[in-house]
Amino acid sequence: MIIFEQIWELLYEHGASAKKEEGTRRFWDTLTPFQQEQVFTTISTKLREDKFVQYDPIRALKENIPKLPREEPTNYNGKALPNVPVFSAKYNGQWGMYTRDDIRKFGLEEPT
Repeated sequence: MIIFEQIWELLYEHGASAKKEEGTRRFWDTLTPFQQEQVFTTISTKLREDKFVQYDPIRALKENIPKLPREEPTNYNGKALPNVPVFSAKYNGQWGMYTRDDIRKFGLEEPT
């Protein structure tokens, strides 16, 4: 597990102002352990390779948070799902066949 002091040492040595430490700590604490690990790894690798990292520490963290793939509903059009009913619904302008859970979860448009 990466602790704040580890990332702060990197950012401070890179030119972050000591005035920003407390705000940076508060932002760091909002990240999940996975995000903290990924941010630390990304920033430390960039610095080691002499690549650009923002001097503003909060912006540096924000710009290096891993982007999670956006979840999307599964279109079962033409696929068999034993014992699971599917319904017609519109997603991203296209009609398809979705489970009731996906229709609710993603707020898909249903036929009137």
